[in-house]
Amino acid sequence: MVSTSIQQVPVLETTRLLLRGYKPTDFAEYVTMWADPQVYRYLSPRPMLEEEVWGTLLRSIGHWTLMGYGFWAVEEKATGRFIGVVGFADPKRNIKPASNGAPEIGWVLAGQAHGQGYATEAVEAALAWADGHFGSVRTVCIIHPKNKASLRVAHKFGYQEYHRTTYHDQPTIMLERAPLV
Repeated sequence: MVSTSIQQVPVLETTRLLLRGYKPTDFAEYVTMWADPQVYRYLSPRPMLEEEVWGTLLRSIGHWTLMGYGFWAVEEKATGRFIGVVGFADPKRNIKPASNGAPEIGWVLAGQAHGQGYATEAVEAALAWADGHFGSVRTVCIIHPKNKASLRVAHKFGYQEYHRTTYHDQPTIMLERAPLV
């Protein structure tokens, strides 16, 4: 007999947002989000194909199952709409220097959600959860140097640059947040 353990995605709530597990109805909005140049311009040279978005969604669900953490779907409470994702992964990136298994935070919001403080709100909730879940560990993130908005969010939460490199032929800043003491 095969025994499996399914990790439930914790639900986090902020003033304006609900961070939750994915729903099947999120997929269409997720595909639309990744087709928007405002969204992918610093992350990919082209829009994500539907099958790539599906793989990304499944990979996140798998992270929760295997690692006990992953990405949340970000829902705008006022409208109930899927507006993006935030969370942690161990993507096993082929990047130098390696992050050595440190949880990597990331966030991506739909174009219509940009400039409203949602990224700050979502990242703050995710980090509060992580501080309680991971304890005192180093977390990392990677950001394109031209993505000033994401760099501002990262810096608000104590992420500091520790290396510049190239990842998937794109300039990349590697940032880290020191463990809480």
